[in-house]
Amino acid sequence: MKLHQDQPDSINTVTGYGADHVLINKVRHDGNLILTAERIVADWAPGGFAGLSADDLAQVCSVDVEIVLIGTGTRQRFPSPALLRPLIDARIGFEIMDLPAACRTYNVLVGEGRSVAAALLFDPAQ
Repeated sequence: MKLHQDQPDSINTVTGYGADHVLINKVRHDGNLILTAERIVADWAPGGFAGLSADDLAQVCSVDVEIVLIGTGTRQRFPSPALLRPLIDARIGFEIMDLPAACRTYNVLVGEGRSVAAALLFDPAQ
């Protein structure tokens, strides 16, 4: 699906996505990543959802946002509460949703000027 929204060029927005990629400002990115209005952290959570660790979520805390949207692939899956402890301890709000919903919600919140990150996990190749 392709998404189009008028935004300043300096703000990272999701312009499209698929089961194995995301387009950020019309540039394709493959692999799990953290996205904020100002930066893209590639090669995040190399183990995917199945290998998600508290260290992976602690890395999300380092991008200094108020809200984190965790996109868990083509379907919504919930990580163990123990893995979410870094976000809870840092008092960062979070929502867990499938990847398409995380991309759409991220665009709405970043468009409102909110301090948000999307932590996007893709399903492993079949």
